Amino acid sequence: MIQIYHNSRCGKSRNCLAFIEKSEKEFEVINYLTNPPSFEELSAIIQKLNIKPIELVRQKEKIWIENFKDQEMNDKQIIQALISNPILIERPIVINGNTAIIGRELDKVAAFIL
Repeated sequence: MIQIYHNSRCGKSRNCLAFIEKSEKEFEVINYLTNPPSFEELSAIIQKLNIKPIELVRQKEKIWIENFKDQEMNDKQIIQALISNPILIERPIVINGNTAIIGRELDKVAAFIL
């Protein structure tokens, strides 16, 4: 089943969700702002995305700039910062089996879920 880590206040996330709804594929919406992933869950998502934790960070967010930008952080510390401040997680994340993408571009989402 497809999963989408969704933020309803984000236009890209809303567009991605609407696209997945139209695909008629079975999916689950996870509102990660109210239900943030655990350390283990986020680590698994990062692995499925095949990226470094820092690549999942919305580095232009005020919280990141004010609290983390100039700190030297290891991967575990970055993941913990994301869990403590889920608004920092890049979105939407679309998971299909053992792989995932950041679904900001609908053509990539289409190729990924179809």
